[in-house]
Amino acid sequence: MDTRKNVLEKMSDQELEQYIKPDSKFVPQAIQYAYEILQSRGRSFTHDEQEHINTILSITEGNKTITIHPNYTKASNLIYLSGAAGIASLIWTSEQLNSGLAIVISIAITAFVFGIGYIMGKGNEVARYLFIIFFILGLIGIPTLVNHLSTNPVLGIINIIQLILQTWAVILLLKIPKNKKV
Repeated sequence: MDTRKNVLEKMSDQELEQYIKPDSKFVPQAIQYAYEILQSRGRSFTHDEQEHINTILSITEGNKTITIHPNYTKASNLIYLSGAAGIASLIWTSEQLNSGLAIVISIAITAFVFGIGYIMGKGNEVARYLFIIFFILGLIGIPTLVNHLSTNPVLGIINIIQLILQTWAVILLLKIPKNKKV
């Protein structure tokens, strides 16, 4: 047993409570010791207290590890799938890529989709809101989707799959609590 933990074990519950408060300035290891001691003394913690303590304890000395809200990762994966569906639609309609400009635009859009998916997977809130804004703007293209269904059913189905994946990603992103990565 560490000497520092021995020192903390001699403290009262009220003194140890100071270690686990949200505005605590103590190092994560001291907070962990205080948490363990209070737990061994029969103190039960609320869900919010438990979340706060887990957040602090996930930051390790020397290597800061931040746990990202799971919805960022799920939404990122859905965006990757949407990007893959976009590549499939480009392959299906490759005859339309008949100029250098069309190819550059297609590559840029595909890179943007995968890039925003990657950044969002890191828990970036700006990417979250940017994706939601672009999704809303993209809804303007629904009449084109309906047109694709009648003229090119395969392309229309790919577009519907993209719409479903992106809608699902937006729903997950909207469920993330505000300013909360952990």
